[in-house]
Amino acid sequence: MGERYLIDTSAVIKYLNGNFTAAALEYMDQILDDQCNISFVSEIELRVWNPANPSDKEVYDNFAVNSNVIGISQEVIDKTVQIRMSHRLKLPDAIIAATAIVNNLTLLADNDKDFLKVPDLSYQNPGKFVD
Repeated sequence: MGERYLIDTSAVIKYLNGNFTAAALEYMDQILDDQCNISFVSEIELRVWNPANPSDKEVYDNFAVNSNVIGISQEVIDKTVQIRMSHRLKLPDAIIAATAIVNNLTLLADNDKDFLKVPDLSYQNPGKFVD
């Protein structure tokens, strides 16, 4: 795969829980076989997530720990400020969008309402993949 991706927390959770369509799960499998980039925000969100099934907690923690976690930089901070001021995204979503933009990654998430507001963000919603 030539394209590089940043996977949002919501997409990780839906993937791990098998809540996407079969086509979306297969697509995510292909990406995750090659790369697994998440923001430090997603790592935090995954590690504090309180799933309905307590045994899932270990799965979320392992996913986060075994991912390539992209941290914060001044460039990401500056882009986050711009996104927050222009598009009024919540801070975690603005950081994740900025991380994708600055690192030239396509964001995989299922938050069309917020992420489609950011015109320079390369964005895909795996939830839209149908069987």
